[in-house]
Amino acid sequence: MTAADAAARIRERFGVEAVVEGSSVTAVLPRERWQEAGGVARRELGCAFFNWLSAVDWKERGLEVVCRVDNLDARLGLTLRTRLDAGAPRCPTLTGVWRGADWMERECYDMFGVVFEGHPDLRRILLSEDWEGHPLRKDYAVDTPHTPYR
Repeated sequence: MTAADAAARIRERFGVEAVVEGSSVTAVLPRERWQEAGGVARRELGCAFFNWLSAVDWKERGLEVVCRVDNLDARLGLTLRTRLDAGAPRCPTLTGVWRGADWMERECYDMFGVVFEGHPDLRRILLSEDWEGHPLRKDYAVDTPHTPYR
């Protein structure tokens, strides 16, 4: 499987642009097809290695969830992106496709406030349960006093 083949399959299957850079492919998918895209990446493109997941707060444009998965045998990297509403960011979970998505989705929930629908154990992982807000959001007040974390 080459990057060009993977990009063609993504274009055909989802009707979105898939950009090829060397051995990597990047595609922006609708939120409603996020899990389906994960399944296609795993089963059809052979991306069994879940590399990382995080979010980006674009302030005016809202949040975007980004994940990187790899087919190590074919040396193919796939970056999936989806845009969310800033007010109530919700995204389907990828834990049913890759177990490795579990803690990364929890971290994304903790830091950005993204609720991963269907996640088996969505709770804070880095900050205490009584922490208010999500520190990596652009609207987070950094000068708010917090008790030290212990």
